[in-house]
Amino acid sequence: MRPAAHAEPFPGLDAALKELRCSLEGIVDSSSLARALHSSDASNYRVTPEIVIMPRHRDDAITAVTVAQNHGIPITARGGGTSCARNAIGPGMIIDFSRFMSRIISIDPASRSAVVEPGVILSDLQKAAAPYGMRFGPDPSTATRCTIGGMIGNNACGPHGLSYGRTADNVRSMTWLTGTGEIITAGAGPEALDAVPGLRNFVSENMAVLRTDFGRFGRQISG
Repeated sequence: MRPAAHAEPFPGLDAALKELRCSLEGIVDSSSLARALHSSDASNYRVTPEIVIMPRHRDDAITAVTVAQNHGIPITARGGGTSCARNAIGPGMIIDFSRFMSRIISIDPASRSAVVEPGVILSDLQKAAAPYGMRFGPDPSTATRCTIGGMIGNNACGPHGLSYGRTADNVRSMTWLTGTGEIITAGAGPEALDAVPGLRNFVSENMAVLRTDFGRFGRQISG
């Protein structure tokens, strides 16, 4: 008997690749080299993706997520690949924001805030903020490589976290793209309950657990 043909992990992969290559201005790469380079991070794990996307701008990211959703392909967002817990690797599609979406859009000394894209390297932001006497609080040991988006996803802190707080303590608001293609902007505080669909009901239904269990130790949160 002949051995069974190797089944594609995601049946819609070929159609998704064709659609992405026609739609994106950024890089769409399914080569063995790109897949190998994105199959590991700073952890001991290895997971080989099928597609690597490097979006050139936010519209590329939105299109990539929409295509992946339509074809049943899982997504993993990736920054500098410095995670020690396999947060930056996964099957399906890797969306690597470090190549193009790495702009520091603005720094405002008056409000002591900065607007950045997710692929900005932490040390680049620190250098840009230093002339204004400012810094982004957390400083993990991977500061020359890790991205702000990855720090948000991991709630990074570093040795000065006790003085300046974790990443969650230093982010005023975020605009993010959900896995279902929704774009949400929300900040800290009660306003976020209405900005994030379903969050107010979730909090209301789980108030007892949130009041008694949440916050019992310092870093009980991730992005």
